[in-house]
Amino acid sequence: MRYGSIGGVIVLLWLVIGVIAAAQRGYFDGSESNCAKAGTTAITVVAGPLNYVGANPKIDCDLPEPSQ
Repeated sequence: MRYGSIGGVIVLLWLVIGVIAAAQRGYFDGSESNCAKAGTTAITVVAGPLNYVGANPKIDCDLPEPSQ
């Protein structure tokens, strides 16, 4: 078996576990969408299984206000 395919399967499983963790935390619920929620959801997915050993990544972002 090629190492590339094994690595691909590992990355896919890692991300699937991250999506499950984000869903369990309710990040896909509700219609409210902002930078912090999107960032927290994305970093939770990327953290994958680390969510189950104590990682609870949070993103806080401030977007610039438009000038008047």
